[in-house]
Amino acid sequence: MSADVLVRRPVRGATALRGGRAWRPTPYQVAGFLFFLAMTLAYWAVPLCCDAGQHAAVVERLKADLLHPRHPMADLPGAGSAYYSPYAVAEGAFARLTGLGGWEVVRLAGPLNLLVLLTGLNRFVRVLTPRPWAPVLALGAMTLLWGTERAWWSGYLGLMSMTGNLGYPSTFAIGLTFWAWALTGARARDGRRVRYVGPSGLRGLPGYGALGVLYGLILLVHPITSVAAALGAVALVAGWQRGWRGPVVGRWALTGAVAVGAAAVWPYFDVFALAGDDSVDAMHRVLYLDLPGEFWLALLGLPALWARGRRSRRDPLVLMFALDCAVVAYGWLSGHYTYGRILGLTLVPLQCALAVELAAPRPWGRWRAVLGWTATAGALLGFLAVHAGAVVPRALDPVGFEQPPNWPTYTWAARHIGPGEVVITDGYYAGHAIAGYGPNLAAPAWPDPALDERERGRRVADVKAYLAPGSTRAERAAVVRRYHVRWLLLTRWHPVPEEAVVVAWSERTGEVLARVGRAAAPS
Repeated sequence: MSADVLVRRPVRGATALRGGRAWRPTPYQVAGFLFFLAMTLAYWAVPLCCDAGQHAAVVERLKADLLHPRHPMADLPGAGSAYYSPYAVAEGAFARLTGLGGWEVVRLAGPLNLLVLLTGLNRFVRVLTPRPWAPVLALGAMTLLWGTERAWWSGYLGLMSMTGNLGYPSTFAIGLTFWAWALTGARARDGRRVRYVGPSGLRGLPGYGALGVLYGLILLVHPITSVAAALGAVALVAGWQRGWRGPVVGRWALTGAVAVGAAAVWPYFDVFALAGDDSVDAMHRVLYLDLPGEFWLALLGLPALWARGRRSRRDPLVLMFALDCAVVAYGWLSGHYTYGRILGLTLVPLQCALAVELAAPRPWGRWRAVLGWTATAGALLGFLAVHAGAVVPRALDPVGFEQPPNWPTYTWAARHIGPGEVVITDGYYAGHAIAGYGPNLAAPAWPDPALDERERGRRVADVKAYLAPGSTRAERAAVVRRYHVRWLLLTRWHPVPEEAVVVAWSERTGEVLARVGRAAAPS
């Protein structure tokens, strides 16, 4: 028999229909599926808090009027509000079709966003390396290697913060960013014909145009995430693209032009007007003040990133990390602290470089073994110090791990308040949550381009004057008339004004709901 003849064994059974090869899940498919189940259950077990009230309010306004929604939290026009992104409009349409409320839609969005995030991470890491365990290690590093102090912000992907922000637009935008980077990297190194680069569809000019639409969508869904997404795209193209001839430049120019054009035609708000908006800079200064304790464990990826840089100065992860650090530094030096919001994605090059290095086949050299044991110790430290409470049920907690925030709900109050009716509250939790049930606030808790910040400041001052201990009945009545206030939602420490009528109260917090204005008159 000739040596060139290939002898096949006969294939029997179900595998014969698939060419003789039985399907086996990859390590990431197994780990990702288990992570999806565990994280979804953890997210659903924790009461929604913090920014969730704002996002629920956005859904409620779109549910009421999909084409011309009112301001998310005030009885004002909503034209120009950056919260009305394609992601939010899709949620609003879903709410209208199903009849679900804003809180339920935000809760249901969590698993969908997590699915986009997990699949995007897998595709991106596969662009970096064919090593099958690299995406698994990247998932572990992305969720555990942060710091030893809790980092709880929208767009942060630590295990603890995921229990609160999976349903946010930022999580969806980061998932899309991983997908966009995977597609960008695949095109930048397409000439090498690497089998593991991931998606192979949408080749040619239409593919570059579709990629531009994806970047434009990220810009509309979460503008600050789009800054990191664009920096990553620049790093991938600069690092891997070879032969900068005219057609190559034209294809990437098409991607950029389509991204800008897709964002520009969105009718609900002008995303480019946000570039000069500094209304939220002050509240983000704390990002820089807490930086060391919240992020130092991610620095365990520096040796791996350094090794990549020594092998190639144009390594995309090295370029990506340098560009992200430059923007974060600009935010600190310029006072535009909002740019610190990309800190979560700034860690990704460190985490992915570490994952790729530790996914190398054995035998390992001494330095890689030391790196592996150090990273394992860091992940364990991060889990025990910050993240364990996110997934360990309180009943099974042997040491009392720090738990996610446990905010009260306001269903008990919302059942008495009509949609769109105006509320004054002195409670921090109520001020961030009640609009998510449909009511409006006299003074919105968050800045919004749809409302001039000076006007919001006046409203805040009027509410403070109303709640002041020395306010007179006439002064309070003037505020009620000015903003058409119908309800007070007061903490147990604040006395109920004499003209208000108590309607309900919370057994958990002691808060009181009372009617004022015309609604306080006997029926």
